[in-house]
Amino acid sequence: MNAPAPRWPAVFAVTVGIFAIVTTEILPIGLLTPIAAGFGVSAGTAGWTMTVPGFVAAVAAPVVTVAAGRVDRRLVLGGLLGLLAAAAFLTAAAPAFGVLLAGRFLVGVVIGGFWSLGAGLAPRLVGTAAAARATSVIFAAVPLGSVLGVPLGTLVGQLAGWRTAFLLLGVLSLATAIALVVLTPPLPPSEATRLSVLSGLLRRRGVRSGLLVTFLVVLAHFGTYTYVTPLLRDLVRPEVLSGYLLAYGVAGIAGTFLAGRHGKGFALAAAVIAPAVFALPHTGPIGALVTLVAWGVAYGAVPVYSQAWFARAAPDTPEAATVLFTASFQATLSAGALAGGFVADAVSVPAVMTCGGVAALLAAVVIQGAGRPAPDRAFR
Repeated sequence: MNAPAPRWPAVFAVTVGIFAIVTTEILPIGLLTPIAAGFGVSAGTAGWTMTVPGFVAAVAAPVVTVAAGRVDRRLVLGGLLGLLAAAAFLTAAAPAFGVLLAGRFLVGVVIGGFWSLGAGLAPRLVGTAAAARATSVIFAAVPLGSVLGVPLGTLVGQLAGWRTAFLLLGVLSLATAIALVVLTPPLPPSEATRLSVLSGLLRRRGVRSGLLVTFLVVLAHFGTYTYVTPLLRDLVRPEVLSGYLLAYGVAGIAGTFLAGRHGKGFALAAAVIAPAVFALPHTGPIGALVTLVAWGVAYGAVPVYSQAWFARAAPDTPEAATVLFTASFQATLSAGALAGGFVADAVSVPAVMTCGGVAALLAAVVIQGAGRPAPDRAFR
């Protein structure tokens, strides 16, 4: 049965919530230098502000969902956004680097819990007929965080200090928490997600293949994209670098909506990422732009396809399926960034791109070998 139209405002509230979460998570990329200078730590040490949330989120995804039990998901999501606001305020006021990391720990808890409970809500909010469109709207918050959130936060940090950027994110998170509770209908869980349910899902072939595919694609992306800026500095003029990254982000938004409109193409997305990262170190200014746009479109579709894979593999336990999606995605995000860093330090940044291309190619082979599973049918 289709949900009534007034529930679309709830979809947008969830979208803004994820936008705030994504921006809060990756904003340190644009503010790493002033954060390091402010606390007198090295850039590598300051990089823990990016690593901590991802690993915490991987653990928090099942823990928060199980702890939530049968509590109304609307209240849980609102509470998590309130916690995100508290984490941002703590970060803005942090007197020491250890306190800052404590704030980032809380961000990881929010990421794991909110994604697990909120990413798969589209069918309940708008009905199955409009679920594909609503899912695309929700997942568009991910590239929007990169395209709008991080550049704006970085600009605020440059003009008024990095603490002000996090202070404003706290205000946005708090306002969104209130809006979500007001606009979203009661969402009691159909059943409480238990650890036994999660462990049972791991015995399903479709779930295991989804974990492998997600690991390979996300490893390929974050192992390479984390280090794309230093690579581009050798290919394009510094003054146009932000424009190249903006083009990538816009392409990512397009890819997200294309995935919602066309269920087929997960293997194709991985297959496009592979030559893109292989070729990028060997291109010129124009080639780099074309390559980044292709990469952006392909990766923009990945979260939608991946979440749909888990949902189709476990249609009887959609919330538990989203927990596994979130945990695997966040753990691999941090692992990819760390692995890319090791390769970059030991060999070179171009070598990172080669390794990422191999991982993406393997992902395409695995997806194709799985016999065009769930994602190809999830949006029909």
